[in-house]
Amino acid sequence: MSAAAFAVSTGVVAASEIGDKTQLLALLLAARFRKPGPIVAGILIATLANHAAASALGAWVQRAVSPELLRWALGLSFFAVAAWTLKPDEAPDDTATPRASAFGVFGITTVAFFLAEMGDKTQIATVMLAAKYASVWWVTAGTTLGMLLANVPVVLLGDKLLHLVPLQWVRRIAAALFALLGVLVLAAGG
Repeated sequence: MSAAAFAVSTGVVAASEIGDKTQLLALLLAARFRKPGPIVAGILIATLANHAAASALGAWVQRAVSPELLRWALGLSFFAVAAWTLKPDEAPDDTATPRASAFGVFGITTVAFFLAEMGDKTQIATVMLAAKYASVWWVTAGTTLGMLLANVPVVLLGDKLLHLVPLQWVRRIAAALFALLGVLVLAAGG
């Protein structure tokens, strides 16, 4: 179960992060500060903290809710996130991103990413995946790797990479993955 939790978590988050507001935030931070090392480190720390908390919540939900209710809630939630994934995110307001200060580029990236992930579809997906797999460690590791796979190339290659990827198709593929998870969860109770 741990290999499945890790693989699914990595793939789902990497695919759904393409074109997401946090990926656009990564692009904005990379363009503004031009310091990939602290930006990538900030993304890593923010994602680990945010997704560990989301995974812990998902594991709690898995223990606290009856299996039948959990199955329906997860199945329908995966469908809702699939629909949400099809809606393009907008770039964060350039003026809302803080300038380098006493926190430095690492601190600003960490805080901005942590806050941007609050209530984001990848955070909600992390809760759902942890509830499905009951594995805080493997889901957190997988979703964090998925975030890094989607965001590190943007930090390193900037907008050149975003112009090569047809975001509409990536969103469709990510939505299909979430919908497939919904079908699998609902069918498992059969």
